[in-house]
Amino acid sequence: EVQLVESGGGLVQAGGSLRLSCAASGLTFDDYIIGWFRQAPGKEREGVSCTNTIDDNTYYADSVRDRFTISIDNNKSTMYLQMNSLEPEDTAVYYCATSTKFTLNSADFGSWGQGTQVTVSS
Repeated sequence: EVQLVESGGGLVQAGGSLRLSCAASGLTFDDYIIGWFRQAPGKEREGVSCTNTIDDNTYYADSVRDRFTISIDNNKSTMYLQMNSLEPEDTAVYYCATSTKFTLNSADFGSWGQGTQVTVSS
């Protein structure tokens, strides 16, 4: 059973930075897609970024491109989302998830973490 545990959320002022972590266990294959999603109150879940564990191919939503960076450690057991120049609009619960498809369609992601809250004050 795949388990994903996010951490690193918190309260930060606009313009600040946070690094989210996603610890993965139970993955039985090396080649998979890790994605970060977020959901703000009253809004639909939004894909933020995804990356491939094999070729480091990455994709970012327009709203976070050039501010957020997704990465995976060498052991492929922990994934990160470095978030810089945070804006109040980035306030949401952030989730990591895994898929076999390179996509930010949440329906293609089968395993999800419990989420970590990010709050950006103005």
